[in-house]
Amino acid sequence: MTDADAADAPDAVAAAIAAAECPGGGAEPLATGPLGMTLLSLHQEPENTRFEDAAVGYAIVMLRHGSRVLMVHERQRGCWELPGGSIEPGETPRAAAVRELWEETGQRLPEDALHFAGFVKTVLGQHRRVLYGALFTARTDAPQPFVPNSEISAMHWRDGVEAMPEVPGPLVTPGGGQVQTVDEYLVAHYSS
Repeated sequence: MTDADAADAPDAVAAAIAAAECPGGGAEPLATGPLGMTLLSLHQEPENTRFEDAAVGYAIVMLRHGSRVLMVHERQRGCWELPGGSIEPGETPRAAAVRELWEETGQRLPEDALHFAGFVKTVLGQHRRVLYGALFTARTDAPQPFVPNSEISAMHWRDGVEAMPEVPGPLVTPGGGQVQTVDEYLVAHYSS
């Protein structure tokens, strides 16, 4: 990877986030879906920002290898997602992103390999809990092998918005695996 390649990905994501920010929180969601998650808005703020209306509760990673983006199949939800998860007490969003990427996929990156792209504001689940997530981008030239674990049943290097493979489980979608709507939006709008 060249220095120009490393610089292009975060700039493209940051530009897309700036274009999608909803003034005043926005009334129309950017994406909704069948799994109870709604993408309300995107925010290009400094990485250490804390919001008054909701906590920064999770981190997600858009990891690229060439033109492909890493997706994981989450067992409990039965769908494909970007790697990521909850921020533990005392943990920074960046440290959570590195930890979740490692735990879910076996891909190990140092914290300084991640580029902070901004925040996603989402509504989650039946209780409609509002949270912010920290979005990071990164590239790898050396993908590591994947071993299924208790949380993640498969991983796939996705090319664009290709149909995802079906993975046996409770929520099999005919014609391909279901993708978390918010992550589908991020992958479709921030491809570089």
